[in-house]
Amino acid sequence: MAVAANMPDYVFEVSWEVCNKVGGIHTVLESLAPTLEKTYRDNLVFVGPDLNTNEFVEDPSLKKDWQKALASAGMRARIGRWKINANPVAILVNINQCRDRKNEIYGEMWNDFGVDSLHGYGDYDDSSLWAYASGKIIELIKRQCLESNAKIILQAHEWQSAMALLAVKKGSKQTGIATVFTTHATTVGRSICDNNKCLYKYFAGYEGDMMSRELHVESKHSSEKAAAVNADCFTTVSEITNKECKQFLGKAVDVILPNGFNISDLPKVTEIKRSKKQMRRLVIDVAEKLLGKQLSDDALIISTSGRCDFRPKGYDLFLESVRRLSQEALNNDIIALMEVPLWSAGPRKDLSERLNSVDTAYATALPEPYITHDLHNFDADRIIATVKGLGLNVSTLKTKVHTLIFPVYLNGADGILNCDYYELLSASDLTIYPSYYEPWGYTPLESAAYRVPTVTTNLSGFGLWVNSLLGRRSSLFSDGVEVIDRDDDNYFEAAEHLKNIIMQFSKSTKKTREELSRKCYKIASQADWKVFANNYAKAFSFALNK
Repeated sequence: MAVAANMPDYVFEVSWEVCNKVGGIHTVLESLAPTLEKTYRDNLVFVGPDLNTNEFVEDPSLKKDWQKALASAGMRARIGRWKINANPVAILVNINQCRDRKNEIYGEMWNDFGVDSLHGYGDYDDSSLWAYASGKIIELIKRQCLESNAKIILQAHEWQSAMALLAVKKGSKQTGIATVFTTHATTVGRSICDNNKCLYKYFAGYEGDMMSRELHVESKHSSEKAAAVNADCFTTVSEITNKECKQFLGKAVDVILPNGFNISDLPKVTEIKRSKKQMRRLVIDVAEKLLGKQLSDDALIISTSGRCDFRPKGYDLFLESVRRLSQEALNNDIIALMEVPLWSAGPRKDLSERLNSVDTAYATALPEPYITHDLHNFDADRIIATVKGLGLNVSTLKTKVHTLIFPVYLNGADGILNCDYYELLSASDLTIYPSYYEPWGYTPLESAAYRVPTVTTNLSGFGLWVNSLLGRRSSLFSDGVEVIDRDDDNYFEAAEHLKNIIMQFSKSTKKTREELSRKCYKIASQADWKVFANNYAKAFSFALNK
């Protein structure tokens, strides 16, 4: 990490996803930690919610003066280490300790910053009151435990952490805490997409406060907007999201912080190839046990993955392209994986029995032969409904295109594959991430880093970055990464384009695929945190100077 003109002595990274694997911000912080830790050592502190996570180890001997100060003030928080590669210091804050003061706190936020908490619902209280307590804890540590002239950065991620920033803002001149707010996706932008509205062609006509009321997200939007306006440095992850910030929050960002990856620390090529061979066999075996028939060893494996944001992640477009693919005359089997955590009820017993049986071949398919785990809400799940609506539950048996859904977090203990996400990623020959709304897009970057050619869209921050890097529109067979065009009106054209890409790739030679693997890795290597972390140094310096 480059040394900026004005560097902090301590950095507090506040996020609901510290030690709490929910979505992409967890990956951002987990992968960024080793680079920041090299600069700040134990003065880099991650602050998250205390949810009894297994990613955290409490350490009574760590930061004893901090622990004593918190105990004396009656603040409930545990200090220890986040169990990731960098093993950084982490403070997990009890989410309930301010609940009896909720009205007082929300009144303070309204009076001082205009935050409208009146319409909060769902996770708003848990996140906001935890964030407020986190801010007060950081303020207490600064006042009682750190040198008076110490330069402190509090970086709050997303609306969930906004009140941590606002809680210290009033006293920041006295405490010496400089603030950075990072929105990874605007509340209004995401809500427009989740409600099946057209984000792009009516973009200039949307007003943030008005849309937040229409979509019933005014409290989250209000917290996010207050943090953006009052932060010493306002940031986001891509230029496409900066446009949302200007339109919906009324403020352009000060620094853009694109999401990097520790690419130079990945396994060697030989290890990835070894894993690919093993995981391919496992995936094919699972598919065969579900389908009750043998598949070819050279089956093409394509995949998509991410959290369960059906339309924003483009899962609808992925499944439509698979439907179109199933209507084509193909020489080889194609397995279309979807690695999307749903409301899982555990591994299927019938599938587990077949996988553990000495029998290797079956003549009949299992019921619903496209999913590996039971779901609590099988009949109400949107992905399942789309699979059935497109006839993929039938075509998986009758054609050479086989849909296969892994509806769980791949943490090595899912009961079927028992592998982690990156192991399964290595099994893919081609990955597809046809996002409609994607402020950055970790999944295609991870894929390219693992030398798996990938397809993304011009509506993702990563896709736009790739085109900017190349100075032109990228192409799969030229660059190992393809950025396809998506807008509000070209859904079926994009699905047809995607189908054609997959068909063309399925006919490519082993030599061609190896060349594409090298090319996509070359692009990914330029998104290493060793490069992108310099933007964090700029943001910290900007905040301290302000």
